Amino acid sequence: MRQVLILMLLPLLTACASVERLALPAATPLPDTALTRAAPPPGEKVDHGDWTRFLTRYVAPDARGVNRAAYGQVSAADSALLDDYLTELQAVDPADLTRDQQLAYWINLYNALTVDVVLEAYPVASIRDIKDGPLSIGPWGRPLAVVSGQILTLNDIEHRIIRPTFDEPRIHYALNCAAVGCPNLMARAWEAKTLERDLAAAEHAYVNDPRGVRFDDEGRLILSKIYIWFREDFGPNEQAVIAYLETAADPGLQQRLNQAQRVSAYEYDWALNDAAAGS
Repeated sequence: MRQVLILMLLPLLTACASVERLALPAATPLPDTALTRAAPPPGEKVDHGDWTRFLTRYVAPDARGVNRAAYGQVSAADSALLDDYLTELQAVDPADLTRDQQLAYWINLYNALTVDVVLEAYPVASIRDIKDGPLSIGPWGRPLAVVSGQILTLNDIEHRIIRPTFDEPRIHYALNCAAVGCPNLMARAWEAKTLERDLAAAEHAYVNDPRGVRFDDEGRLILSKIYIWFREDFGPNEQAVIAYLETAADPGLQQRLNQAQRVSAYEYDWALNDAAAGS
């Protein structure tokens, strides 16, 4: 009976994920291209050291390999350090940065703003509990930063700067929305010099983690909702997404993906990536 019920619910769950996809902002560039115009090498150096120090102190993996942040342990001094870092980032002109420096800059800005938003609202069970009104589903539409005179939200940074400018699907493994189901918040800042290596490592880690790709006890393929929310970033259709995942999968998983005919369901855990909850 349980198996029959699961089979009946799977199409509904997939349909819900598709509706969520339609609600997401499109990857449409901001009209002001000054934010994404890249300088030739070497570009202006941006110091992300304070962000690395913050992350090193407060981010660590749990027993399942989920990187969790100790929000409840952040000292007043380190909270001020984070605020100072965000102020320094917003004083940077992205047009003075090379392409790789820009991508590292935008990822760090997005992740640091997200952590800052959570700290201001903590304790919360999920980032989706941080709302700006009765119809709000989270803080992604809240104005949080000003860069080169442009007021920016988290949605702006992800969907109107990073996605349309860099055409890089692996950014979904780098941007962190403070949820357990999200790819890990890296325990150090993103840097241009290690960008390719870190993107490849983050992709490999998530694809080979049950949060990203798994087969259930009945052999059905379950993917993270990331692969339906942002399907067009990974491929034109479901089969193309599966083929894409094969390129980052370990041999055993790769073989199972190669034999998969379809995705049975998409899942995502919105619980806060809080160290207190993972202990």
